[in-house]
Amino acid sequence: MSTTGTQSREPRTATPPTAGAAARPGPEVRVLEPGELRTAHALFGAALHAGGPVDDDRWAVTRLSYAPGRTFGVDLPAGTLAGTATSFGSALTVPGGARVPMAAVTRVGVRADRTRRGLLTALMREQLSDAADRGEVTATLRASEARIYGRFGYGVASRGRNLRVTAGARFRPGAPAAGEVRLVHPDEAATLLPPIYARILTGTTRPGPIVRDDGWWALTLRRPAADAARGIAVHTGPDGDDGFALWTVRQEGTDFGENVLELHDLHAATPQATAGLWRFLLGVDLLRAVSAHLRPWDEPVDLLLDDPRHCRTTGVGDETWLRLLDVPAALAARTWGESGQEPLRIRVHDALFPANDGVHVIGDRAASAIGDSDGADPAPAGDGPADLECDVAGLAMAYLGDRRPSELVASGWWSAHDRAAVPRADRLFTTSEVPWCGTFF
Repeated sequence: MSTTGTQSREPRTATPPTAGAAARPGPEVRVLEPGELRTAHALFGAALHAGGPVDDDRWAVTRLSYAPGRTFGVDLPAGTLAGTATSFGSALTVPGGARVPMAAVTRVGVRADRTRRGLLTALMREQLSDAADRGEVTATLRASEARIYGRFGYGVASRGRNLRVTAGARFRPGAPAAGEVRLVHPDEAATLLPPIYARILTGTTRPGPIVRDDGWWALTLRRPAADAARGIAVHTGPDGDDGFALWTVRQEGTDFGENVLELHDLHAATPQATAGLWRFLLGVDLLRAVSAHLRPWDEPVDLLLDDPRHCRTTGVGDETWLRLLDVPAALAARTWGESGQEPLRIRVHDALFPANDGVHVIGDRAASAIGDSDGADPAPAGDGPADLECDVAGLAMAYLGDRRPSELVASGWWSAHDRAAVPRADRLFTTSEVPWCGTFF
């Protein structure tokens, strides 16, 4: 996917969401020049305690993942960079299979001696406004700390589970077994994997997957040898290459062979390809276990095994943090649950984007209110009574199908003005597959 070109933008003076007429202007946010990106990257790394500046070889690849004109910074009075945030253009798969333009937000950091001073708020508000100006309907990120991003309208929209599977675990006799797996070199993978992923993305109906741009692939597959994945495998089925996996291996014990394979990326077009890749990984010699982070809830690894206890869930975590930038367009883009449901009126609060703030009508019989199948523009938020009420972060939590509205009402994220509307909302927001992205950035 091509990235957006550099835009000429005047620096903005950000105002915190709660500021009144007498509030002082916030920090000035500006678009960083290409020559400043390496400094910004080092600042981000330091904020995450991830080490100092990258060396020349690593930066030669890392810089490819910075989209032109999308990195923001705030400065100290002396001109030294104090905070930064960046994103790249992508597209998010929503319920029903449509994809909407998305800002993939990453590398957000503020110097440790300048936190709690409004710099992050200024960066986030400028970045979200910039993404909305570009026509991006959503923004997503992966949160280093869960308490940070809710105040900017982000909500957890997909989750995953961490797995530890015993190496050598036997598969059930009836488990899918078709196709072959081969190892590939990183240079070969750079040509093979992007088309396989694009094929999988085109065919999926799962909410949550995103488009991976060239910079993402470069950072993943063209890192220096010390950082690169130690293993890359491709699965080939009856219709050609239909899945892949990337991993590293770490030593867990003190004796030879006490290793754990850390699975970083696995995508497959079919259940047979999924089973084939897992069968291969669990058959690698000199391993204690295969460990996988934030796999989809419904990936049936335990059901593939002769002894399901060889697959343990070791944790559950938030994956996609979603910010709806254009609520009418987002609601019009996705499909809804049971047909024949009465439209639902939801009052949404959004302190940053006034066009989102108001009553939205959703449901399969609400096409005239939010846009129709012929591509008409979605209607803006309106007024009047509402069945349910939430802020934009709460809406994001249900948008991809991760949380049922009834859960959100019960926990105080949503308010119900009409209790009969709650089960109707559950039926409308339901999805046939669990949301999951599977792309870390």
